[in-house]
Amino acid sequence: MIRALGLMSGTSLDGIDAAIIETDGHSAVTPGPSLAVPYTPEERAVLRAALEAAKTWEPDAPMPAEIAEAERLLTLAHAQAVRSLLKRENLAPADIDIIGFHGQTVLHQPDRRRTVQIGMGAELARLTGIDVVNDFRSADVAAGGHGAPLVPLYHQALVRSLGAKEPVAVVNIGGVGNVTYVGLDGALIAFDTGPGNALIDDWAHRHTDIPVDKDGALAAEGEVDVDALERLMDNPFFDLPPPKSLDRFSFSPDPVEHLSPQGGAATLTAFTVEAIARGVAHIPGMPTRFIICGGGRHNPTLMSMLSRRLQGGVLPAEDVDWRGDDIEAEAFAYLAVRSLKGLPLSLPTTTGVPAPMPGGTLHKASKA
Repeated sequence: MIRALGLMSGTSLDGIDAAIIETDGHSAVTPGPSLAVPYTPEERAVLRAALEAAKTWEPDAPMPAEIAEAERLLTLAHAQAVRSLLKRENLAPADIDIIGFHGQTVLHQPDRRRTVQIGMGAELARLTGIDVVNDFRSADVAAGGHGAPLVPLYHQALVRSLGAKEPVAVVNIGGVGNVTYVGLDGALIAFDTGPGNALIDDWAHRHTDIPVDKDGALAAEGEVDVDALERLMDNPFFDLPPPKSLDRFSFSPDPVEHLSPQGGAATLTAFTVEAIARGVAHIPGMPTRFIICGGGRHNPTLMSMLSRRLQGGVLPAEDVDWRGDDIEAEAFAYLAVRSLKGLPLSLPTTTGVPAPMPGGTLHKASKA
């Protein structure tokens, strides 16, 4: 068993999740302490500027200044998150074997064999005194995979720990939505379903100055515009067979621009739900349980819509004793251990990579 600390900053730009687990990189996983560190409005603004700059960043061009600034800030913020968690738990750097550092995705173009997660792994190792694995997606994308989603192998380990007697789907609703299907025969299928919270959050931020639709309150006051929803769903992505992946900016909110703040929020929430339901049609058989992870499960309006659309069986991660806010951070701790052991991080059925693909880059901390 290896003690690993995972770090995740998702496309929702809400903050840093840090989680410690002990694992063998296979089926044995023991969750440990965790910590969530929200970004300040200033940090979030710097990250948003980096995402905007990345939209026009060409592969051969130098890194834009906005992205370089965000990478420096992000690395410092992650180092502080590690220090805070260790201090709170009375742990020393020597008590952690490895850090799994996802970084922040600013650009994801697998069709161009290009994905960029900013975050300086060597600098994080220096600042924390702990070895770091980062750059989890590049090898998969370079080999022709989508580079996402990467959490399914960890989902599979968690589902096996439940002793499930039926197929289970794990749905993660972060900035982007994705689903992992775990079959009883060992089948593992995963793919991005469509938008998660990103469009809803951006809409709420524009209309209320609050970076999220807290508790789904804005959407709850509105009505779904069926015509706008049909226009949002009129996208060839939804008919593509898995595996498939998305960028945070793969979908435009243009079809709801004429709606009220409440109507737009309701329609974008329905869009996330409908995209998940359309995705479920691509998996073999209907799972009897849909375990919901990620920030979206905190949105009662979204969860209610999802439960109606999937006709029940929808439950938050906590109902099966998982830590729904920590799963992605735990997953990158788990993947860091797999990277150390040379084990695959992705499979043909999860990212479309031609063969099971190891990955990650190790940065050794200098020991005093």
